[in-house]
Amino acid sequence: MFQSVISLIPVFFRILFMIALVVLFDTYAYQTIKTLCKTMQKNRARIIKWSYWIISILFYVLSIFAMGGRLVQFSRGVQVSITGFFFAMFLAKLLMTIPLVLEDLYRLVQWVISKFRKPKAEDSETANAKGLISRKTFIARMSAGLGALTFSGLTYGVAKGAHDYKIHRTTVAFPHLPAGFKGLKIAQLSDIHSGSFWDVKAVERGVQMLLKEQPDIIFFTGDLVNTLANEMTPEMIALFGQLKAPMGVYSILGNHDYGDYYQWQDRTHITEGNSAQSDKSHMSPMQLANLEAVKAIHKQMGWDLLLNENRILQRGGDAIALIGVENYGAKGRFARYGVLSKAYEGTQNLPFKILLSHDPSHWDAQVRKSFKDIDLTFSGHTHGAQLGIETANFKWSPIQLMYKQWAGLYQEGQQYLYVNRGFGYLGYPGRLGIRPEIGIITLA
Repeated sequence: MFQSVISLIPVFFRILFMIALVVLFDTYAYQTIKTLCKTMQKNRARIIKWSYWIISILFYVLSIFAMGGRLVQFSRGVQVSITGFFFAMFLAKLLMTIPLVLEDLYRLVQWVISKFRKPKAEDSETANAKGLISRKTFIARMSAGLGALTFSGLTYGVAKGAHDYKIHRTTVAFPHLPAGFKGLKIAQLSDIHSGSFWDVKAVERGVQMLLKEQPDIIFFTGDLVNTLANEMTPEMIALFGQLKAPMGVYSILGNHDYGDYYQWQDRTHITEGNSAQSDKSHMSPMQLANLEAVKAIHKQMGWDLLLNENRILQRGGDAIALIGVENYGAKGRFARYGVLSKAYEGTQNLPFKILLSHDPSHWDAQVRKSFKDIDLTFSGHTHGAQLGIETANFKWSPIQLMYKQWAGLYQEGQQYLYVNRGFGYLGYPGRLGIRPEIGIITLA
């Protein structure tokens, strides 16, 4: 009992920290509202101020229920709408604070300077006499503009971006690739996160887009569910079970597939949801049963799930190795269930090797250092943060602050890594700038 209480302390402080952030952002954002309301009629200004707090508090409360999903049961569409609105509102207020904080820092510097010499000040009346707006009003308008732009963009990301699937085509040439595999067309999906889907028809459209490509082989690189096996409903199993290819569909597990982020009722001790070990000794019977159910779903859909093992692929009289590891995270505190040495065993004499490994940080941490004959690795995990900028010549996302390789093709020496941007979404139920991906990689 005492151990359980102690383990909850970090959670308690994290909750307090989040509440403090929300209060801070709301306080700053409200200053913008107050400044802009000064030029309005009193009744109108009062309505706007009250509306701000009523809407904010209402959606904070609704979001707690929607994200918790235990006290009040919402339909999937309503839940996604509330969650999406919360993320849009929260991030909009966060960005609104930036010019306001900078203004406060500027005023603090000015105050310090004024203690040593008399500053040349221009008050609001002087500014108005010159036909200029005051700095405070300018900052408030800038803040409101940032907030409005962010909110509208993220709302669009839920309504349109979540299922705006894009086919990314890549050709990778290998001089030593056996002739029988020249022109092999690989389709890759990653990070389905079936528990997040709210538009099944749109998801089906994405599946059909992949099938129209008629790939020779299909890879799925982990995170079929968010946490629980029952997120893969019969409808979802039937939908993704449509994925077929002449050489088969091969899959691996991602960090979310193990159920580590769920508080199982029969868990004897609380973990951080990850470990630096390959065994699953920390898992409770219920969690292990859930994991086995996830594995069974792969089999039910006709997918060949690789659990630290390999398969020999045959084509045109030639053979190459396909190696699949369980999740191995080298960044953050993600689980390391993958044992590449075990999965690699028996492939030493094959001329070409492909690895499926969910987390791209595995590539730098272990693959390139100790398995230099693994030619091509397929990963996912990052989602491209579901937010960023991507054009033909420029690519940026906040996820690159953590992951060096986060979207697309990378090369170091003679080894290649392809990181899929993900088919689904998690947390924020949308995408803005980084579209959900269907990867088509051709070997040459």
